[in-house]
Amino acid sequence: MTRPKSPVRLDWVDPAVCSLEYRLKIIGRLPFFRHLSAEAIAKINPLVHDHDVRAGERIYFEGDDAKFLHLVAMGKVKLLRVAASGREVLLDILHGGEYFGVLTALGGRIYTETAIAQTDCCILQISSADFEAILSEYPDVARHALEVVSQRLVESREIVQQLSSFTAEQRIAAALLRLAGKVGEARDDNVLIQLPFSRQDLAAMTGATTETVSRVMSRFAEEKLVKSGAQVGDDREREAFETSGGKGCS
Repeated sequence: MTRPKSPVRLDWVDPAVCSLEYRLKIIGRLPFFRHLSAEAIAKINPLVHDHDVRAGERIYFEGDDAKFLHLVAMGKVKLLRVAASGREVLLDILHGGEYFGVLTALGGRIYTETAIAQTDCCILQISSADFEAILSEYPDVARHALEVVSQRLVESREIVQQLSSFTAEQRIAAALLRLAGKVGEARDDNVLIQLPFSRQDLAAMTGATTETVSRVMSRFAEEKLVKSGAQVGDDREREAFETSGGKGCS
């Protein structure tokens, strides 16, 4: 069956987007900085450095020394981890305003995943030493950071529970719902998930085989729960998924 073509938007990062105004907005979105005043954010800004990363480039490897806290300014980043079986697991896809890496001030010493640019990206970085300087000047940041880390632990446990107890169909539906919540675009009663994202990626995200993902997605399409469009580029197929407002995906 031929699937309808759907344009997958690939963002081109213009350095101009990381203007001072935009940087301050993005830095202020960090959950442990949201409570700070505009003056405090402006004072923190010089400690934050930006650099462009091309699609497919690795930002850091699992096991590397954690030298920076990273923040997505523009583009999308995927986080991967190698399971005990040697299989690569896709943990998450991050977009503008989300952070990744570890907070060495809270005990993290190495990166626990590999970060790869999913699209061309503008990434902001705060060094471990500079983050500790921020904590010295704004001690209440530590409390907010602990809350964020605790929430991420809860989310990680939920995903682990899904991988261990959900059926493949339930895991795939849950992954699509997570993606819809993070990067989805409202289209009438539907939600469009438009990413350079293949069925291999969805398999890696759910602990399923690509054959299982194809079978489940075909069933979802037959039940009019999702539509998918494909575009061939580079060495793999990129997908655009559209969900029916999440109905039936639970």
